[in-house]
Amino acid sequence: MGGCYMIPESDSNIAWHRVQLKKNRDAVKALETARFAVGEIAGSTGQTKKTIANLERKIAESLRCIAAHERRTKRPLATDLQSLASVSWSSWNTRGVDRR
Repeated sequence: MGGCYMIPESDSNIAWHRVQLKKNRDAVKALETARFAVGEIAGSTGQTKKTIANLERKIAESLRCIAAHERRTKRPLATDLQSLASVSWSSWNTRGVDRR
């Protein structure tokens, strides 16, 4: 999958990244479990490490894409004292009053 910063992320694209993230994490876990349970076969150590590194690269890419999407789409949760102090409370108090 291409870079996630070139085009705007659609919900289906983010869903695909979430599925890939789970799949790749499960694959890394299975490889590492097998590696320690069975032990490394002399010829496979390099290939196993390459496979794990490739999966971790894909995991990082999916995490970056998902995080970028969430930064663009989620409303920030301003709950620290400084953010709450700067809120205009009069606008919150009068929202329901102006309806006709």
